[in-house]
Amino acid sequence: MKPHHRLLDILPPIVQAPMAGVQNHRLAASVCEAGGLGSLPAAMLSLPDLQSELQALHQSTQNPYNVNFFCHAPPAPDDVRQQAWHRTLAPYYRELGLDPETIPTGPGRVPFSAEAAHVLEVFRPAVVSFHFGLPSPELVARVKSWGSLVLSSATTVAEALWLQAHGADAIIAQGLEAGGHRGMFLTDELSTQLGTFALLPQIVQAVQLPVIAAGGISSAAGIAAAKALGAAGVQVGTAYLCSHEATTSALHRSALQSPAAQHTALTTLFSGRPARGIVNRLMRELGPLNAAAPAFPLATAAIAPLRAAAEAAGSSDFTPLWSGQNASGCRDLPAADITREFLQAWASA
Repeated sequence: MKPHHRLLDILPPIVQAPMAGVQNHRLAASVCEAGGLGSLPAAMLSLPDLQSELQALHQSTQNPYNVNFFCHAPPAPDDVRQQAWHRTLAPYYRELGLDPETIPTGPGRVPFSAEAAHVLEVFRPAVVSFHFGLPSPELVARVKSWGSLVLSSATTVAEALWLQAHGADAIIAQGLEAGGHRGMFLTDELSTQLGTFALLPQIVQAVQLPVIAAGGISSAAGIAAAKALGAAGVQVGTAYLCSHEATTSALHRSALQSPAAQHTALTTLFSGRPARGIVNRLMRELGPLNAAAPAFPLATAAIAPLRAAAEAAGSSDFTPLWSGQNASGCRDLPAADITREFLQAWASA
């Protein structure tokens, strides 16, 4: 019998996955107000924007919420790889009437820092979650000193054990089906990545912490299956992408609700790390795991002008259409309705 954990006393069993680029505080607040755990993605927010979004979320709900950060190590500059990336994209720049000599560089996402912690400490969220492992022990200790619970994603049993040993209060078992970035951090070998319902019971057996299942779960049957395999809750992302409160673009929504959503792949083209999205022209023509893409998060900057130009012309050829393998639950509904439906499914399972 595993020890009771205080997380189980306060954490709703339905967690809305943090989805940078397609949501803000409104989605998180709606989920919280309906009884789930709403999540605010902070990886792409400047410190002033983080402050503003936290203030808005704090004013929108009295219920517990989660704030999510990436904790990757910024890569060393690699001019040779950057130039190869620019040469790869140059034909697309010319096609769209853009000057290849103006291809921008720079990171699209920043890791959790002491400065971000300073902003966060004022709000002391119930949960702070991380992707790509955990930040420094000092930062983990600082977050926990406020009373915040620390969650992080594991894509293998080894990662789950590492998280348990380094201060996580609960583990998100992220199956291969999940949309967006893989949380893998102990390896970059994609053959180690397992589907949700293969990974979940192995992590549950291996650790003494609550485990939250993530990846491909968008129905009552999926929720029941996760609960039967020992999950303390489920994290759902793709099913919220077409909700009223999501900021998902019309092009992205259209793709999610079309037959195209049946074909997703892991790709490094949009950021430099493997992330799952609907296959589009860029992924087909360059190959989703093209070696020319620079290390995370340096691939993003050069894609941004292509994306903007194509979207202005009504095309998603260069847009990261993040989606899990199961977009069948993507519905045009208020996030609160989706959340209540999933909470009822958990209670009935």
